[in-house]
Amino acid sequence: MTDRPLARRHVIGTLGAGLLATAAATLPATPAAARGHDRPARTDVLIAPSSFRNYRRFENTWNYHYPWGDTHNGSVRMVGGPDDHRHISLSDGVLTLKATRVTDDDGTSMPPWNLPIRYHSGAVHAKDQVLVDDTWPVWDLRGEFQAPSGHGTWPAFWITGVDSWPPESDILEYKGTADNWFNTYQNPDGEWSSSIIAVDRPERWHSYRAVLTKVSATDVEIRYYLDGELMGTHRGADFVGRAMWIIINLQMEGSSGTPGPETDTYYRARGLYVARSRP
Repeated sequence: MTDRPLARRHVIGTLGAGLLATAAATLPATPAAARGHDRPARTDVLIAPSSFRNYRRFENTWNYHYPWGDTHNGSVRMVGGPDDHRHISLSDGVLTLKATRVTDDDGTSMPPWNLPIRYHSGAVHAKDQVLVDDTWPVWDLRGEFQAPSGHGTWPAFWITGVDSWPPESDILEYKGTADNWFNTYQNPDGEWSSSIIAVDRPERWHSYRAVLTKVSATDVEIRYYLDGELMGTHRGADFVGRAMWIIINLQMEGSSGTPGPETDTYYRARGLYVARSRP
């Protein structure tokens, strides 16, 4: 979730099987001795589209809240758990995050933002983490989302460093308009790379995808897709070997503007898929 220019991350912060087969078909055959018998070509699915089918599957795959707690860079306190599904719920294979305006004093968000809490909402993060390295040099993250885009709404599907920030890659991020921000931080110049795409009715189902590929000892190439079409290709510096959280959250206000809506806001996801591959 992009909140420039302030360095805002908490400082602690696959190609699919079909595409892999297509890519492999265009490459010359490599002798088995060169490939190594201990490294067969394979794709390993870490998060299957069925993870939102029921709460048992969900809780085996996902954790409630952010990895670092229940607040971040907007005016939300994330609420939810195994016995509280008011803001994080499942139905017919769909995850729904709901943001509700609150009027009671509920403190402030985490430093350095310290914004007054005006909403309760939902965030989840995956138990598995992304780690691009020599063993798994290609990662594929995708899903379908119905995202709010009104003033003061800030939904996201993103990855960020477990032990440091950067790295960060935003696969879905709306900040109060119908523009999705595909972001990478940082690029080889130490800056943000952003592909900002106008989306027709984000509140309808659209697919979002990022494919990370190791291209050097330190860097990755990230290809971002919307509804199956390539929207941007970025280079992420120093992503290799750094574990990253996978997060879905509905933040409010902050970079998306104030005031936010008075009525409930909904953010839905389905078909989440995360896989790692090696050629």
